[in-house]
Amino acid sequence: MSTLEPQPQRCTWPGIDEAIYARYHDTEWGVPKSTDREMFEKLILEGFQSGLSWLTILKKRDTFRQAFDQFDAAKIARYGDADRARLMADAGIIRNRLKIEATIDNARAYLKFTEKRTLAAFLWDFLDGRPQINSYRQHGDVPAQTELSKQMSKALKAEGFRFVGPTTMYAFMQASGMVNDHLVTCHRHAPCGALMATFKAPRHGSR
Repeated sequence: MSTLEPQPQRCTWPGIDEAIYARYHDTEWGVPKSTDREMFEKLILEGFQSGLSWLTILKKRDTFRQAFDQFDAAKIARYGDADRARLMADAGIIRNRLKIEATIDNARAYLKFTEKRTLAAFLWDFLDGRPQINSYRQHGDVPAQTELSKQMSKALKAEGFRFVGPTTMYAFMQASGMVNDHLVTCHRHAPCGALMATFKAPRHGSR
């Protein structure tokens, strides 16, 4: 007689019972990221999430990677009308013309920006290279944006990035392990905190 394996206590996200979402929560969300490639992909996907749920994006993430050349900024920056038409016809992604155009613009902004420094080092400098470990007990206690996400948003917009509002940037910070917003009752709060305690943030020149 088979028995269901007991599930660990997780953050109380809507849809967390779905296997793909639970796996993402347990293995990716809140784990510090340090490379430009990771940061660029996450920035683009968070922009596509705007007005939607992350679960919607997560289910399409593999198709997004295929459609956008594995988020190779140099390739995306060269997209022309044929690529725009291809993307708008791709049912496997979010077919939003404004977000597709923003992705192309963001790739160009990224390439220009990284001529002088790395994106990862720039973003981690907002936290002085130290992840912030929070102690929230309820999902409703977690903020949608913070003063830091507002500063990050303003700085990126000044560099030509789009769809990087304060709420989008706070979601980015959470997912990228810049802040530990796993609830204290969640089985991932302590492990992510331990990873953050030993994390070495990228500095100028590292990718």
